[in-house]
Amino acid sequence: MSELNGPLVYVMGPSGAGKDSVLNRARSLLAADAPVIFAHRYITRPAEAGGENHIELSPAEFGLRRRHGLFAFHWQAHGNEYGIGREVYSWRRASLTVVVSGSREHFQHVGGVDDNTHPVLVTAPAERLAQRLANRAREDAEAAAERLQRSEAYDVTDRRLVTILNDGALDDAAARFVSLLATLRFSPDVRRRA
Repeated sequence: MSELNGPLVYVMGPSGAGKDSVLNRARSLLAADAPVIFAHRYITRPAEAGGENHIELSPAEFGLRRRHGLFAFHWQAHGNEYGIGREVYSWRRASLTVVVSGSREHFQHVGGVDDNTHPVLVTAPAERLAQRLANRAREDAEAAAERLQRSEAYDVTDRRLVTILNDGALDDAAARFVSLLATLRFSPDVRRRA
């Protein structure tokens, strides 16, 4: 595989931390010509289940793609399979900054991915996580409790880790993320101009 020049921004965090909200808002704050691309995820969860704009795959479809090496990353969580397509390699070779929404467990499993990976933890206090999980009503109380328990199970200790506390205004967390992207691109301003 040829050299990957573009940075990989690996976003992770517990359920209810608001990763999708932060990423969606950050996209709207970026300049239209910012050299940043957000990878979609392939998930064995119905598209109408809410949350992120993902590509729904059946377990059989997911397995076929996995067996043929079509995922750069894949993992299991919450009874579903998650994948990031190999297209991220092409995007990085094109010197784009690639943002992926990943898993803390997977990040540890792959050993921090590579030297040009920038891990970001989006998190919130436990009571806020519980409140958000209850509000979104995507799973029953038992499944939500399992997600909360999992939130404390993985501690990311990578020295490069940037933590974004998403406990106040969404714009504050999104602006911090956009500022991080700007520093990675050695660009004074990747924000959308008013």
